[in-house]
Amino acid sequence: MVAASVVAFVAGGHFAAGLVIQGQQSRQLKELTDVALRRSEAAVDFGAATLKELVRQGAPGCDPASLQAVRLRVYLRSAVKDIRLVNRDGSVVCSAYSETLEFDNGWAERSDMLPSRDGRVLLFHVDQINGIALGVLFDIDDKTSLVAILGIDSSMFDIMPAELRAHSEVSLRLNNGSEVGQFSQKPRGEFAQAISFTSSSPRYPITATVRVERNALARWHTDSYWPTMLIAAGLGLAFGLLLVRAAAKTEGPIADIDKGLARREFKPYYQPTFDLRTGAVRGCEVLARWIRADGSIVPPLSFIPLAETSGRIEPMTWQIMETALGELHPRLRDDKYFKVSFNIVPRHLMSEGFVETLRRVVAGSKVSARQVVLEVTERAELPDLEKAAAVVKQLRELGFRVAMDDVGVGHSGLSQMKGLGANTIKIDKFFVDTITQDGAAATIVGMLVRLARDLQMTVIAEGIETTEQLQALVACGVEEGQGYLVSPPLSFAAFNEFLARREYRALTEDAVGSAARVA
Repeated sequence: MVAASVVAFVAGGHFAAGLVIQGQQSRQLKELTDVALRRSEAAVDFGAATLKELVRQGAPGCDPASLQAVRLRVYLRSAVKDIRLVNRDGSVVCSAYSETLEFDNGWAERSDMLPSRDGRVLLFHVDQINGIALGVLFDIDDKTSLVAILGIDSSMFDIMPAELRAHSEVSLRLNNGSEVGQFSQKPRGEFAQAISFTSSSPRYPITATVRVERNALARWHTDSYWPTMLIAAGLGLAFGLLLVRAAAKTEGPIADIDKGLARREFKPYYQPTFDLRTGAVRGCEVLARWIRADGSIVPPLSFIPLAETSGRIEPMTWQIMETALGELHPRLRDDKYFKVSFNIVPRHLMSEGFVETLRRVVAGSKVSARQVVLEVTERAELPDLEKAAAVVKQLRELGFRVAMDDVGVGHSGLSQMKGLGANTIKIDKFFVDTITQDGAAATIVGMLVRLARDLQMTVIAEGIETTEQLQALVACGVEEGQGYLVSPPLSFAAFNEFLARREYRALTEDAVGSAARVA
C-alpha cells in the first residue's frame, strides 16, 4: 500500500506539474504577444498622427518649400523614414526624400491597401532593398493622399525571455498575410516544431505572432519539476505547496513587477540639473531603478515599457515619488529654489483623480508644490490635447511646474508645445549628441530656444556628455542641462555625497577669493 501511495503521488504530481507549467507558459507567451501588438499599434498611431498633423496645417505640395517642411517633420520623427504625396490610385507624385524611391522593389496599388476600423487610414506592405517597411496612407481629398513609410525596427519585438530568445520568433503581419516586421536570431528554415500565439488588432489590419520551439518550452521553467516529484513521493501536502510555488515561478514579467511593487523594490535615482554657465546645481530628475532583494539591478528598458503598457507605471510612479520626496525633504526645506522632477506618462496625467492624489502625496511629504516639476513623457501620444491642457492649467494654478520631455523626437509638435501650456521644454539627447558635428541639430536647438522664449518657457538640455556640447548649447541660448558631464543618475546616498562635495568646493573657492581680495 505504501508503494501504491508513492506511485500515485508521483504520477499525480507528474501530471499536475505538467499542466500547471504549460498553462502558465501559455499565459505568459500570450501576454508577450499582446505587448508586441500594442507596440505595433503605437507605431501606426504615430505615423497616422504625423500625417493628420500635416493635413491640419495645410496639405503639402511638391514645391521645394513644402518638401523642405515635410523633410523637417521626418527629421523630427525618427520612426518615419519618408513621407510621400500620392494620387488617389496610390501612385507616387513626389517624396520628401526622393532617393528613397530607388529602394522600393515594388509599390502597392490602392486596391492592395487594407483599411483600418475607421476607414480613414490604410496600411500596406512596402518591399524595399534594405528590408520591409510599413506604409500608412491618409487621404487629403478625393484626389490625393499622404503616405508615411514606417521602419518597423526589429528591436520593437526583442521581448522574449533570455531562455527562449534563440528559439523563438516575433513577427507582425498585415491581414492579407504580408509580413511587415520580424525578430528572430535564426532563419525560419532552422526552426524545429513550434507552437504559435497570435493577437489581432481591433483597430488596424495587423496581427502579431509569437512562435516558440517546443523543445525550448520543454526546458523553460522546469527546474522545480524533480524536487516536486521527490517531495510528492513522501508528502502529499508538501507536493501541493511546492506546486503552488512552481506556478508562481511561471507567472510572467507582469507578475514580477507586481511582486517588486509589493516589496517596494523600485527605488528613486537622482540626476542633477545644473546651470550651464556656472555649474551650480539647480535640482534633479528622479529616475526609476529596480533593485531586487538580492542586490541585482534590472535595467529600465527591461521593465519601464511593460509597466507602461500594463498600467503598472502609475502605482510605480506614486511609490517612487513618495520615497524621493521623503529622502529629499531636508534639502527641499532648506533650499526653496531646489526643484525635483518626476516623469509622468500622458495616460497617468489624464487619469481620474491624478491631481488630487498628487496634492495628497506632496502635502503628506511636507514639500512645496512650487518645487515639484512633472515631466510629461512622450513615448505615448496625448490622446486629448485640450483635456491635457486643462489638467496642466490646474496643476500650474496649484503651484506645480510642468515640462515637456523628449521634445523634437517624441510625439510633440509645435502646436502641442503651444497648446499644452507647460513651463519648460526638455531638448532630447538625440540633438545634444550631434550638436557639435551637425549644423542642422544646432539650428533646430536654436529654433526651439527662441520658440520657448516667445512662449515664456524655460529650456533644459538632456544627455550632455562633453564640454564641447555644453559650449554649443550655451551658444544656442540654453541655460540649464543634465548629463554624465556632471553626474550620472545616483542613489540617494551617492547623490547626497555629490552635493556635499560641490558645496564644499564652492565654499573653498569663495574663501580663497575673499582672502585674495583682502590681500
